Amino acid sequence: MKVLHVIPSVATVRGGPSQVILEEVKALRDCSVEVEIATTNDNGTELLDVPVGKRIKYEDIPVWFFPRFSPPIHPLREFAFSSDLTTWLWQNIRQYDLLHIHAIFSYPSTVAMAIARLQKVPYIVRPLGQLCEWSLQQSAKRKQIYLQLIEQKNLNYSQFIHFTSEQEQQEASQLNLRSPSFVLPHGLVIPARISNARQRLRQHFNLPADEPIILFLSRVHPKKGLDYLIKALAKLSHHRFTFILAGSGTADYELEVQSLLSSHHLQHRTQVTGFVQGEIKDLLLQGADLFTLTSYSESFGVAVLEALAVGLPVLLTPGVALADFVEKQQLGCVTKLDVDAISDAIEDILTHPVEAKFMSDRARQLIYEQYSWDEIAAQMARVYASIIHQQPFPDFHEQISKISIF
Repeated sequence: MKVLHVIPSVATVRGGPSQVILEEVKALRDCSVEVEIATTNDNGTELLDVPVGKRIKYEDIPVWFFPRFSPPIHPLREFAFSSDLTTWLWQNIRQYDLLHIHAIFSYPSTVAMAIARLQKVPYIVRPLGQLCEWSLQQSAKRKQIYLQLIEQKNLNYSQFIHFTSEQEQQEASQLNLRSPSFVLPHGLVIPARISNARQRLRQHFNLPADEPIILFLSRVHPKKGLDYLIKALAKLSHHRFTFILAGSGTADYELEVQSLLSSHHLQHRTQVTGFVQGEIKDLLLQGADLFTLTSYSESFGVAVLEALAVGLPVLLTPGVALADFVEKQQLGCVTKLDVDAISDAIEDILTHPVEAKFMSDRARQLIYEQYSWDEIAAQMARVYASIIHQQPFPDFHEQISKISIF
């Protein structure tokens, strides 16, 4: 069983999807699935310093990198056009039993689906939340034309559409696509426990030992709802806290966020770290008092799982796909996307830390049981086998209760 994953970028600046695909492929290879990645050397405004046009070991997994067309015009650069990737796919795609394609509305994904259709190689598509209502409303006219002329046909010819949450699946169902779909969430690599994380985090930022820390850790992007979160935090002037904003985005939007912090008099209560990974990321998650993600739309939310897995209380809004899971299991606080509601919820958590900690402690074991990469990769390997060997999905569904197939 030989599977090729195609994604526009594996650069860390692209956030969760790039992180997830690397972890997923590692776990699949541990399950004895022969998996490779084909992608571009995209790195946001820059390019990754990697060899192109040949298979290399990248983060200990086999990756084919191809040069991205890099004009100064932002929308064209973001489209990630690569003629070399096109040629390689056309010449090599039949070496694979199945393609797992990540993202839509991007050249590498679109061309991979089109070539797979033409050469009759089966493929599944993970749209990364781009079929959700909020996403489709951004640049709506352009996406509507692209969907009708190109992407709808690509999606309808896929064997399955892979969603990572039932919420994402339900929103996409409004489009009346013909392909069946299944829901299988991301997995999670649980970091080692840092015994003195709380103390070390406050020392790192030169804060008092008892300073409450509210954490935002995600890509800095308009859909993340920072406009609501910052305004909500500004209403808590009577509370002592430090807001840590960890993540990166476009230069224009980062300036917009800085302006929001300044206009709401939060710049002196905020630490802006930029993109974080490794030990400092683990320290933030394990040493903070509250994780916040007030997104308009979030097809999954890997950082939410990361927070829950280490016992960090979470505050979410309904647009985050994991919000239903968190609310039903009573693992954190879910509040509507409204400045007053978010502010009240944060105040409640700050004034009742014991209750919030009790919920987060319950989350640790549940996350470990349901979202370990070993478990998720084993399920995905069965999905692949079912497609390649044309085995019926009903038997598969009966044996694996966490997957939904429609």
